[in-house]
Amino acid sequence: MRLDQARIAPLAVEDIDPELLEMMGPRFRALPVLNIFRTLARVPKAFKRFMAWGGYVLSDANSLTPRDRELVILRTGFNWRSGYEWAQHARIGVDCGLTEAEIERIKKGPRADEWSEMDRVLLQATDELTGDAFISDATWLALQGLSENQRMDLVMTVAQYTQVSMMLNSFGVQLDEDLTPDPDLSK
Repeated sequence: MRLDQARIAPLAVEDIDPELLEMMGPRFRALPVLNIFRTLARVPKAFKRFMAWGGYVLSDANSLTPRDRELVILRTGFNWRSGYEWAQHARIGVDCGLTEAEIERIKKGPRADEWSEMDRVLLQATDELTGDAFISDATWLALQGLSENQRMDLVMTVAQYTQVSMMLNSFGVQLDEDLTPDPDLSK
C-alpha cells in the first residue's frame, strides 16, 4: 500500500445513495460494501458510469477468458503498485483458475519460467501497455491466437485497471478488513 490512510474517506454504507448500492449487482451485494465503492460513491455520476464500464470488463461480455482477464488485471495492478487492486484480484484470480504459484509468478512478469506461450504474450502486452501505452508490432503479432475482440478487450482491460489503480493509489483506498497486504507492494 502506498498510503497508510485514506486521502478521501469512504462513505459509511448508510450514507450511500440506495440507487448506487443497487447498481453493485448480486456479485458485490453478497459482500460488505468494499472500500473502493464506498470511496467512489462520493461522486455518484462518476460511480454510475464506472460501474457500467467496470461491469463490462469483469463480465462474461469481456471476450477474454476469466483466467486470462485476471492474469492481465493482476499484472496491471502489480505494475502500477496498487496494493488494493492486487489484494482484491489475487482472491478473484484463484476463483477464476489461477493457482497461488501463478499469482506469485505474475510479479516476475513474462520472462519467468513456466508460463505458457499465450500467458507470456499476455503479460508482455500488459507490460508494454503499462510502460508505453502501446503494444509493439512483434507482441501484436504474437497475440494472433486471440480474436480481434479479445485483443481489443485485452487493451480495454489494461486501460480500465490502469485507471482503477491510479484512483486507488491516489485516493489512498485502504484494504478491506478481510484482505492482507502484499509485502511486495508496500511503500
